[in-house]
Amino acid sequence: MAKSPNRPNADGLAAQSPEIDPDATSDAATADADDDVESAVDSAETGSSSRTESSADRSLWRDVRIDPVEIALPAGVGYTLRAYRPSTELTPTDISEREEDDPFAARRRAAEASEDDEDETVVILDEEFAAALAEEEAAEKKPAGGERASDGEVDADDEADTEADAGEEVPVFLTHRGNLLLFKNPQALVSFVRSGAPNDLDQLDTWPELVERLQPADVEALPEDTYELDLVVENLRGGHDVWDAPLLIQSGEVARDLAYALRMPSVLEMLSSGSSLDDLDEALRSTVDGGIGGFMARRRLKKIGAQTASLGWRTIIGKISAAADWRD
Repeated sequence: MAKSPNRPNADGLAAQSPEIDPDATSDAATADADDDVESAVDSAETGSSSRTESSADRSLWRDVRIDPVEIALPAGVGYTLRAYRPSTELTPTDISEREEDDPFAARRRAAEASEDDEDETVVILDEEFAAALAEEEAAEKKPAGGERASDGEVDADDEADTEADAGEEVPVFLTHRGNLLLFKNPQALVSFVRSGAPNDLDQLDTWPELVERLQPADVEALPEDTYELDLVVENLRGGHDVWDAPLLIQSGEVARDLAYALRMPSVLEMLSSGSSLDDLDEALRSTVDGGIGGFMARRRLKKIGAQTASLGWRTIIGKISAAADWRD
């Protein structure tokens, strides 16, 4: 029979194997387990820190001067790219397959039109919006209205002069033939960039570097580059008390950029200086700034028709959605 390690032998002596204290064994095991847990936690924290640093690393985007953008439309959420460059360095997207005119040509025609026809140069794409806008303008007409219109004309002229500046930086997106390319996940966007497929960003001098370095983990839009256009109309329909200023201001910024890059003169007009939607944008910005200006802005917001604003934005989002080319 096998002898137990701690059983006395024939001479009454203890076996050569040392005695094991159960309590000591338990303490040692616990200590080892604690060490393993601490090591695992340290490793996890190190990995988590590395992932955070990696995800927060914006060096690629700083180097190429292009940014990832996330846009939510009624059809879904998509990723794309945007850059700003001097207008002299860019060839506008080709819209020959669309019926809309070049916004620059539209401005030339507007400048050549007679003063009596100036009000007719605005292109309205939604009959309900046109009716609501006309009703609102009729209700707001006051003795000072002429002065306001004059100011609007001056602002429009100033804006045209600014846009005519050859050195002005203008937005350009990942577009092709007048369509905005949207990708449902980062991997799809990276695959397209690496594919060599034609697009309007490949004219940039930093495009080859982006093609070489871009990884799916890099496609993470900053909060200021994330836009929820799908929520705009519903928010406006809720009435003045629930209007979300950051949501609407950000949406206006990206809508202007997209309208310019996609060459949508009608959308540019609807958001131009002095328009009803631009008045809404300015009032919302003032409320965010606070102070006495914010108080006055809240009073101005009460005068802006919720129906007019929601119908106008419905038209804008509809035009942008129609130009979206979704890629898996």
